[in-house]
Amino acid sequence: MSTHPNPQPTPVKQLRLVVETEDFDAAVSFYRDVLGLPEQAAFEGEGDARVVILSAGIATLELSNPAQVRLIDRVETDGGTSARLRVAFEVDDTAATTDRLVDAGAQLTATPRETPWRSINARLEAPAGLQVTLFQELDAPPPQPEA
Repeated sequence: MSTHPNPQPTPVKQLRLVVETEDFDAAVSFYRDVLGLPEQAAFEGEGDARVVILSAGIATLELSNPAQVRLIDRVETDGGTSARLRVAFEVDDTAATTDRLVDAGAQLTATPRETPWRSINARLEAPAGLQVTLFQELDAPPPQPEA
C-alpha cells in the first residue's frame, strides 16, 4: 500500500515539459510545423528571451523502473537505450510521421515496429536534444460510458 503525505492533494491542471534549446527557431519549426503541435502561446522578453508553448493533447507522466525501461528498449529499439527522459507522442500513423520527422532533421534510432502491447513505435533523436518515441495505438480505446 502506498502512502502520501496529503490524503487529498490539489489536482494538477496541466503537465508542462520545459526544454531549453540552443536553436530555438529550428526546434519551434520542427515540433510546431512538422510534428504538428499547435501553438498555444508565445512570449518575448528582454535580451532575446523567447518561449513558445505548444499543445500536445493529453499529458501523462509515465514512471518506469529500470527493469521496465530495459524491457521497453528491447522491444522498441535495435539495441538502443533510453535517455533518462524520453518524450512519447501518440500519432495516427507512426511510419508516415517518422518519415516526415526524419526529412525535417531528426535522426532515426529505431524503425517503426509493432510492440507486444499493440502499438507501432519508432524512436528518434530530435531537435532540442530530445529522445522521442512515436506510437500509434492499434486497438481502439474502450467505449466511454454515457454521462
